[in-house]
This record gives sequence, C-alpha cells and structure tokens, in this order.
Amino acid sequence: MTPKMNINMTMRISIVRRIAVILFAAVLLGGCATNPVTGKRELSLVTTEMEVKIGSKNYLMLQQAGDGQYSADAALGEYVASVGNRVAAVSDRKLPYQFVVLNNSIPNAWALPGGKIAINRGLLVEMENEAELAAVLAHEVVHAAARHGAQSIQRGWINEVIQLGIAHAAKDSQYATEAVGSAQVALGLLGRKYSRDDELTADFHGIKYMHAAGYDTAGAVSLQEKFVAFSKGRKRGWLEGLLATHPPSAERVVANRKALATYPSGGTLGREQYQKKIAHLRKNKAAYDNADRAREMLDSNPKAALSLIESAIKKEPREQLFHGIKGQALAAQGRNRDAIRAYNRAIALDTKSGYYAHLLGRGTAYKQLGQVARAQTDLERSNKLLPNSLASFYLGEILADKGKRGEAKKYFQSAAKARGELGDDARKRFTVLDIADNPGRYVSAKVLFEDGEVAVEVANKTEYDLRDLMVGVTADNNGETIRSQKGMPALPARAKQKIKSGIRYRDQAAIEANASVIYAVVKTK
Repeated sequence: MTPKMNINMTMRISIVRRIAVILFAAVLLGGCATNPVTGKRELSLVTTEMEVKIGSKNYLMLQQAGDGQYSADAALGEYVASVGNRVAAVSDRKLPYQFVVLNNSIPNAWALPGGKIAINRGLLVEMENEAELAAVLAHEVVHAAARHGAQSIQRGWINEVIQLGIAHAAKDSQYATEAVGSAQVALGLLGRKYSRDDELTADFHGIKYMHAAGYDTAGAVSLQEKFVAFSKGRKRGWLEGLLATHPPSAERVVANRKALATYPSGGTLGREQYQKKIAHLRKNKAAYDNADRAREMLDSNPKAALSLIESAIKKEPREQLFHGIKGQALAAQGRNRDAIRAYNRAIALDTKSGYYAHLLGRGTAYKQLGQVARAQTDLERSNKLLPNSLASFYLGEILADKGKRGEAKKYFQSAAKARGELGDDARKRFTVLDIADNPGRYVSAKVLFEDGEVAVEVANKTEYDLRDLMVGVTADNNGETIRSQKGMPALPARAKQKIKSGIRYRDQAAIEANASVIYAVVKTK
C-alpha cells in the first residue's frame, strides 16, 4: 500500500463527516417524495425532468446497441406501440411513454427512466397472445412509473459521493477520476438486475394496469410460468436476455396468482389478433435463426456464413439486417465492392432511424478501397448513431494521414477503450502522435552530478521502444547559464539510460541544473 493511501483514523472520521454533510445537503435539495405507484415515501434526488432527459438521451443509442429497430414489418411495431400505449394510459404516472421493437433475437425487454421502453422481436415470437404482450409492457411501464431506474441512478450517485470523499481526503486524483466514472456506470441500467421487491412491485401493479386497460390478467400468470420453465430448461438466448435482468421465480408466479383475486381475469386475451400480427415474423423465424448462425461464423468461416445468409435473404428479402450480415461476410473474404453493394441494399431497406453497423461496414469497405472521403462520411455517421471503437480507430487513421493530429488523437483515445488488439493498437497510435507533442508525459529526465559533469538519467515510462530522443539540459554554474542538447538513438520500453550532458563544473554546490526530454518518437516497424 502506498503512503498516500494510509489514511489514519482521524482522516477516516473526517471523510465520514464530509459524506454525511454532502448527503444531508442532497436530501434537503431533492428531499423525499411519495412514490406515485406504491404510495411509499422515499428519497428523491432524481427529478421527473431529469428522468425524461436521461431516457431521451440514451434511448436511440441503446436501440442501436440492440441491433436497431425492426423494420421488415412496420405494422408490427405500430401494433406493439398501440398495446403499450393502452396500458401506459392507465398508469399511476404520466410520462412521455414510447415503445419500439428491436431487431434482436435475444428474448428481452427493457425500460429507461422517463418511460422509454423497448422489446426485442425474439421475445415476441415466444408469446401466445396480446394479454401476455400487455403483461410484459405493463411490467416495464411500472419500472418507469415507480422510478426503479431513477433509484438505481441515485444509488450510483451516493456511491460516487462516497468515492469522491475518499479520493479528496486521500488527495489522489486517480481515485477521483474513477469515482466520476462510477456515475457513468450508474447509467448502465440495462445490464442490472432489478431487486426482488422491484420485480414483485412491477408484477403486481402491471397486473393492475392490465386489468384497468381491459386485458385478461391471467396472461401475466401464464407469462411468468413460461419464464420459469425457460429458466429451468436454460433455453438458449434467455439467460442473457430477459431472465438476466428480470429473474423469474416460483414466488413471482404465486404472487401473480394471488393478484388475480384483486384484479380477476376475464378481459381481452387477444390470441387470434396477436397471432395474426406476428404471423410474418413467426413465418421467417428460421431465416432469423440462419442469420444468427451466420453472424457466429463470420470470423471462422465467412464463406459458410455467406451461404447461410443468402438462404435467409431468399426467405425474407426485405430484412435489412440480413443484407448487412451479407456485407460483413463478403468483406471478410476481401470482396469489398460486393460488400458495399450489400450494405447499400441494407441502408435502403432501413426505414427507421438508421443502423450504425451498416454504415460502419460500408465505411470500412470504402477505406479498404482507398475511397477516403466516402469512408470518412460513413464512419462519422456510424459513430454519431452509436460511438464505437472501430469507427473511431479508422477515423483516427484518416485524420492522422491528413495531418489533423489533434482530431486524430481524440479518436484514437476513444478507440483505446476497446479491449484486445484494437484497443492496444489505438493506444499505440495515440502515443505515437502525443509523444511528439508532450514527451514529458512519457519520458522522464533526472539530473545527476557525477565526476564533475552533469549527467541525465532518462526513463522510458511507456510499453513501447522509443527512438530519436532529444534531451535538453540547462545549468546555472556560478551565474553562468549553460545549455546543452544531447540525442539518444534508442531507449527500450520501461528502460532507463544515463547520458552525459557535456556541462562540467568544479563545485557541485555552485551549480543548479534541470533537464527535460524535448523530443521522442515511438519506434515503429
């Protein structure tokens, strides 16, 4: 443990007091409020206005991360939205509710603060009637209405305050930076499991909303029974989808059955209506299964992936996702011109908000063909829809080649967050550019006095071999200013090396000197 992290008991008490003051002030500012669904008093730091802004800001981006909106059958999206709006109309809280169908095979549904809700097509094909669909959407409406997402954000804020308090007391900017990052993590609501109480609340009040909207509440029971069966059978796709964030249980089934005593069944079941609305999607389920298998084979066997996706396109030629996967399979074989034609078709068929992956793929293909202007346009559009490391890396390369070092560094810095080879390459490309601008960040120079001559110990703090270093030394020797520059042909990663400056002295007490690295280059192949 480093000395700066050895916090004594007095300092720990001080930290706790600071945190208490901060949280007390937060309570005074936000105060407590009555939950509009449960009627319970609770801490309320996130206002309704903030919830709506958070939901609106992240809604489109998270749709992109979920494969974009389903557009092959526009009527299905309209139908799902009509069911969602029907249950939202009777909710305990008026919000700007919105419902979309995502083009993703994983059975899942989610809600953002402010009433922004999505359901995957992979969940739609698993349900039997409109009442079950209403149960899913009403459940998500309750999560939004009861502020479950907002409460998760509040917990993130409180954790942030605690981390910031510790960081401030320790005077450690590194930990302060990590604490700021924790607030961003708090917005990652989709991957978080809801608590047992939240799920039971969403189930019970979801049934209440179904009843008020005229749906058969028995659909909520059959739905939960189905989820429990899937969890026991570990059905493919479910464990990383709805079951991951909304864990089913026998307890929830029992609770839903009990709720029928208060909100009895007998409303609209809507089996024929539902089956008619999803007939087109269900008819093409095999094509989507082939597309999912093709995606999994893109790296290992792109020719087989191309064959699979071609069969999917024959069954459903209007599905833009299939043409995008075809573009990926062609690009993986180096057939970039053919890939561009496939991506063009995918983009033309996408009648919703646009899907970043098609633009990313086409931009990458254009770059491989040397059509830089077109590549840059597509990559920028892709990155705007969903900031992604690959687009950022390629944009960094394009701008670096144009001599726009500052912009290129920003893109490389963004791409450096990626894991694996891409992140490693981005970090190196950033360092290649930044070390010329800020060598002191990467190489230190320590003055030494040895045998009547000023020497410098130069240390490479990076993971990269360096070359062509230039070290500057300035000395004040009995009032005389002397300057020297010495070059170093190479300095290996994490290595130290001493060089002599050529500045001599007689009395060490009479000389002051400092040194800095004024130029360095990352050694490249």
